[in-house]
Amino acid sequence: MKEDTAIIAEQLADLTRTVESMAAQLQALRDRADDEQQRADKQQERSEVQQERIDLAARELAEVSDRLQAAANALRESI
Repeated sequence: MKEDTAIIAEQLADLTRTVESMAAQLQALRDRADDEQQRADKQQERSEVQQERIDLAARELAEVSDRLQAAANALRESI
């Protein structure tokens, strides 16, 4: 009976170590996933800011183009 108890105790200890190891691996995966999500969120933010800058530059370029066109038209009319 003592032998059976010792065997079961050893198996339980092994199982406990295995579960603890799996829990640590799972936590490491969660941590990496969280880090990756944070990086993705930051990249998305940077992309949005960059797109806003591109849109602003495009509007400014359109305004400059309109002013140049108006100036060209005025120059033609004065000739």
